[in-house]
Amino acid sequence: MTVDQIPITRFSIITRITPKALRYYDQLGLLVPAAKDTLTGYRYYTADQMERGVRVKTLCSLGISLEEVASYLDAESKGDRCALQTLREKHLCRTRSEIARLQRIEAMLKQNDKELIKMALSEPVIKDVPALRVVSKRDKGSYGETIGRLIGELCEMLFRPVNQKNLVKMSGPVMAIYHDQEYKEKDADIEVAIPITGRIEVDEGMEVKDLPPARVLAVVHKGSYDTLHLTYKEIYEYMIKNGMEFAGPGRELYLSDPCKTAPEELLTEMQLPIKESQTKT
Repeated sequence: MTVDQIPITRFSIITRITPKALRYYDQLGLLVPAAKDTLTGYRYYTADQMERGVRVKTLCSLGISLEEVASYLDAESKGDRCALQTLREKHLCRTRSEIARLQRIEAMLKQNDKELIKMALSEPVIKDVPALRVVSKRDKGSYGETIGRLIGELCEMLFRPVNQKNLVKMSGPVMAIYHDQEYKEKDADIEVAIPITGRIEVDEGMEVKDLPPARVLAVVHKGSYDTLHLTYKEIYEYMIKNGMEFAGPGRELYLSDPCKTAPEELLTEMQLPIKESQTKT
């Protein structure tokens, strides 16, 4: 494996495409890995392939069939605007009966990817995060549902009379910690943690602990949670360019309340623990 080659498990985390789906995309010729180990068949990708991977995932998330995705990407590569327009209109007609999805689809189809990336990112910075005393709960499930449920359970426990009497307070933003080595659709290993002060009584399955200090590569994403993958792509490319390696589970700190903030105005700080032992060549 060369420096610029990304193993399928790491590529899966960055693009949020399951390894199973990546292998299927390879079979269909939609996203063929840059290299395969001749003995093991293990797949390796490059940073340049992230954009195509995200394009495939995005188009599939809009309900477009894999056959149409192939046609769409082929038309894009040829600059065939007429074919692209025909495919868009056909898909929009099929989705008009799904009002909730239609709003999301229209917004995504009208966005320019480069403009969206520019809006979504602050400059990456390296910083040292101190140890944090948190109350947390860990569970498995789909990302959005599991994070929302765990946040609700932890907040309900924090604001119980017994804990308020003990002057328990949140001392920082709610965060999600991802413990998997690859992206998973339905069985992701997720921990939600809330920094706290005060003496707290917790339910079974929750724990109070100290998160260790860490050196992290951090960036603030502005926009919908559906566009977080764009920021992850930029962070990974920055890490490769600067000779960094992952050194632990990544965190997302939710700086805005999604119940009070428009999706395009949401702020999320993404922190990836790093080590800088590699020397750039």
